[in-house]
Amino acid sequence: MIRLNKLLSTYGIASRRAADTLITQGRVEVNGHVVTELGAKADPERDHIKVDGRRLKAAPSKRYLLMNKPVGVVSTRSDPQRRETVIDLLEAAGVSGYFYPVGRLDYDSEGLIILTNDGEFAERVSHPRYELERTYEALVEGVPDEHDLERLRRGIALDGERTQPATVRLRRVVQGKRGSQALLEIAIHEGRNRQVRRMADAIAHPVARLRRVRIGPISDARLQPGAVRDLTDTELRNLAEPGRRRRPGV
Repeated sequence: MIRLNKLLSTYGIASRRAADTLITQGRVEVNGHVVTELGAKADPERDHIKVDGRRLKAAPSKRYLLMNKPVGVVSTRSDPQRRETVIDLLEAAGVSGYFYPVGRLDYDSEGLIILTNDGEFAERVSHPRYELERTYEALVEGVPDEHDLERLRRGIALDGERTQPATVRLRRVVQGKRGSQALLEIAIHEGRNRQVRRMADAIAHPVARLRRVRIGPISDARLQPGAVRDLTDTELRNLAEPGRRRRPGV
């Protein structure tokens, strides 16, 4: 017998935490009976298990995908406003199966995002204790001075709590339609809602364009917007190695 949340995670339906939500919402059935008790168990070899009325089939082969999400795409499985989602992009690329994104990337941001059908992997990589560094290129209005950059590095107070120290570099200054703009490289270990944008707002240099260019050790400058590929075995090993969670010197 296996706990239902672990079983649903193994079958690629959801992470354990998300599976708990499915259970408490009454969306899981075992042998024709709705199960709402957390901690309930089932035997996938003998029991008939359904989620949202669909019976679980054989556990799928685990896949780990890297996508370059364009601006204007939602990083969720579905959207009540019927906007295009990362799952729509997967289907357009011919990738079938039940996948979900690891973490989020704002609707108006672009860049790398991982999708998988492995709930255990998603849970581990997205957990705050994992401290998986995410690196962004932020084109901001105006040119922050060294004092502003140091504020970002030390941490900015958001919602009454200071952000963790960040690595911030001024890459270059460019001329935009509204004057000078600065391209910053910002590496953070947290995943607060719209964190990089809010940090930039706090120093009065709002973001004009935001792109995630690295997740832990994973980067791919050749992956086109909307394109998707499988992570390599080497990339997966690097994600799993504690020493690779942060880049050397960071």
